Amino acid sequence: MSLYRHSCLEPCVVSVIIISFLPKVTYTHSLSHALHSPQQHTQVGHGGHYHSQSPEAYLTHTPGLCVVMPRGPRSAKGLLLSAAKCKDPVIFLEPKILYRSAVEDVPDEPYTIPLGKAEILRTGSDVTVVGWGGQLRVLEKACQLAFDQFGIECELIDLRTLLPWDTETVVESVNKTGKLVVSHEAPITCGFGAEVVSRVQEECFLSLEAPLKRVCGYDTPFPLVFEKYYVPDELKNLEAIKEVVEYAR
Repeated sequence: MSLYRHSCLEPCVVSVIIISFLPKVTYTHSLSHALHSPQQHTQVGHGGHYHSQSPEAYLTHTPGLCVVMPRGPRSAKGLLLSAAKCKDPVIFLEPKILYRSAVEDVPDEPYTIPLGKAEILRTGSDVTVVGWGGQLRVLEKACQLAFDQFGIECELIDLRTLLPWDTETVVESVNKTGKLVVSHEAPITCGFGAEVVSRVQEECFLSLEAPLKRVCGYDTPFPLVFEKYYVPDELKNLEAIKEVVEYAR
């Protein structure tokens, strides 16, 4: 965890790498059975239970915070510089997987990316796909597969900021496509994707052509050795995209 502060009187930016420790007290109790049950011992190893969580929803339940999660080095620099200038306290979440997998050219000169503003990474008219953080790498692959295999044109949106999140951009897109898929690694129940689909349901009800779809982690302890089955990969998201588009036909 890194702490950035303009002065002792101004709000700070907390850059969180090992966020999994944030809900450790409650999570430890919820895992106590799984950790000590003989039937579950194969899923424990390498600290996976505490280093693989995505509890961003914990933070978005705190009014007054600004919660940010970049998808790569270029967006990380712009968002972090904006966070440093923000007068509100900012939680800057850094997906650990990006340290090993994300490679981008980052300009040397300072630049900022506005907080609370989503980015449309790919335009399309068939379905809106929303994500944030490291999940954007997965969704970009899913959207390309959808186009290559089925001719489906996805509009891919990176929220970038979860609190406050850019409702306007998402609503405008869903009003155009009539369909929505939201994906994140966190468990599906009470994940931030639930907030997105709830707001879209309220704002876009008369424009919807298919049920809103969430593609998320399961409501189970994170199984490190079975990570590839737990994490919503591009194939799971491709299936969801295909499902909502076919429903509307």
